[in-house]
Amino acid sequence: MKAIALVLALTLAGAGAAGTAEARGCVRGAIVGGVVGHFAGHHALLGAAAGCAIGHHYGSRHDRHYRRY
Repeated sequence: MKAIALVLALTLAGAGAAGTAEARGCVRGAIVGGVVGHFAGHHALLGAAAGCAIGHHYGSRHDRHYRRY
């Protein structure tokens, strides 16, 4: 029980110390990729990672396009 409380406390401390991230499109892509990966052979984690990368790419591309004007 003490070990679980220690791990939980360290996890919360680490999450609080982390800065904000620029995850443009990553969360949405990870959700869609995880669902697709789950239904396409139970590879939800692989799908979420790929979806995050693709979503981040499209989000950055969108930002670059609209930053010019």
